[in-house]
Amino acid sequence: MIVEVASAVAVAGGVWLASAVRVVKQYERGLVYRFGRVRPQVREPGLAFLLPVADRLQKVNMQVVTMPVPAQDGITRDNVTVRVDAVVYFKVVDPVLAAVHVQDYRSAIGQVAQTSLRSIIGKSDLDDLLSNRERLNEGLELMIDSPALDWGIHIDRVEIKDVALPESMKRSMSRQAEAERERRARVISADGELQASHKLAQAAATMADTPAALQLRLLETVVQVSAEKNSTLVLPFPVELLRFLDARTDPAAKPAAKPPEPRTSAESEPEKVGNGQVAPREGEASDVPDQLSR
Repeated sequence: MIVEVASAVAVAGGVWLASAVRVVKQYERGLVYRFGRVRPQVREPGLAFLLPVADRLQKVNMQVVTMPVPAQDGITRDNVTVRVDAVVYFKVVDPVLAAVHVQDYRSAIGQVAQTSLRSIIGKSDLDDLLSNRERLNEGLELMIDSPALDWGIHIDRVEIKDVALPESMKRSMSRQAEAERERRARVISADGELQASHKLAQAAATMADTPAALQLRLLETVVQVSAEKNSTLVLPFPVELLRFLDARTDPAAKPAAKPPEPRTSAESEPEKVGNGQVAPREGEASDVPDQLSR
């Protein structure tokens, strides 16, 4: 009889101990409701002792929650239909507010995120959605964080994942990008031609001052053409090469012209013959008619 009573007492004690002791994990916090009232003291990780009948324990997860926001269809400020989805990272910072002030904080955060995403789409242009996502992420985070503070929730960050565009808009943007690249290519080509013309003008001026540079350039061109192993190479003989060789000819090799011999006074005066006629000089043809000799 005594053994049975002891066994019954042990079983009752075990049941009481099992109902009075709870284990709170490291990433959780425990809220104790005593007769329906939440206790202000939050139970830390470890063993939590409760009154078997009066207390009830609720565990709140304190980990960061990753919640994907479903894709939302919207019209941007410049009247373009887009489809945008996002992801929200949040965590509970006050377990009492998260358990008492909102029925399901996960669902509440999801609804606020979808509404805020639609609102941010309507306030933004398409270019902002595609290229300025950092600012949109900050604005979306502020819009979600404002009501979440009253629920004991802290929004760590919000990221826009993808922006889906209509096929017609994709083709238009592709043509725009192609036209922009074509414009840049033409500008770069024109700049190259302008710089090349300046360099060619400088080269022409240099060759005009130094004719030998033109000959060196001609020889270099011949070397380049001959490197291609052509069967026939026709090279005209330039006049400039003759001028170059003539200018470099030794002046001493040319025969010097004899200076004219000075004439004496006797030779300079013509000889007079009878009747006032002038006799011809030696070596000159006589223009006196035959009648003078008669």
